[in-house]
Amino acid sequence: MTEASRPRVRREPQQARSRARVEAILTAADRILSQEGYEALTMRRIAEESGAPVGSIYQFYPDKGAVVDALGRRYLLAFASAIDEIVERAVSGELTDLVGTMVDVYADLFRSQPGGMALWAGRHLSPELARADEASNTLIADGLRRIVEHLTGGPGGERARRATHMVVWASNAVLHEVFKGDGEPDLETVEELKRMLRFYWDDLRGRLETAAE
Repeated sequence: MTEASRPRVRREPQQARSRARVEAILTAADRILSQEGYEALTMRRIAEESGAPVGSIYQFYPDKGAVVDALGRRYLLAFASAIDEIVERAVSGELTDLVGTMVDVYADLFRSQPGGMALWAGRHLSPELARADEASNTLIADGLRRIVEHLTGGPGGERARRATHMVVWASNAVLHEVFKGDGEPDLETVEELKRMLRFYWDDLRGRLETAAE
C-alpha cells in the first residue's frame, strides 16, 4: 500500500469495543449519505446517528473527509473480495454462468451500499479515493481477464485486457444508473445488462479461441 492510498485515520481500532464503535460510525455515515445526502454528513450528525460521542469519532477520523474515505475503501474492498471469489469459483469449475453470476453479485453489492451510490453519484471523492476507485476497477477487470483466459485456454493479450475493462466500465455505468435513485431499482434493466454482456462474451470467446488455434 502506497502512502497516498493509506486511509486517513488517526488510529486503527485494536480492541473489539473500538472496532464496534468504528463500525457504528461508518454504518451511520452510510445511512446519512443514502438518506440525507453528502451535505448533511457532518461529524455532529454522525455522532447523533451512531450514538458515539463526537470526541470519540475524532479519535479515529480527523475530519469528515476521512470518514468518507474510510467508507469508500470499505465499499471498494467488498468489490475486490467479490471478484476474488468469482475467480476461485471459475477456476474450480463451479461457475456455470459467468455473466449472470458476475452481474448478480455486483448488483447485490450496489443494492446493499446505498451510501456508496450517493457518494459516487455525487463524485464527492478525494484524489486518493478516486485513485483507489480506478485501481479497484483495474483489479476487477484483471480478475475477469484471468477467468476469460482460463475458459478460453490461453493468454488473451491486449484484446482480453481491453475487453474486460470495457465490461467493467459498462457494468458500472448501468448499475450506477439502476441503483442511484431512492425508489425501487429497475431490475429489468439489470437483466438487459446480462443479455448485452452475454452477446459480447460469446463474441469475445469466439475471437480468443480462434486466435489461440
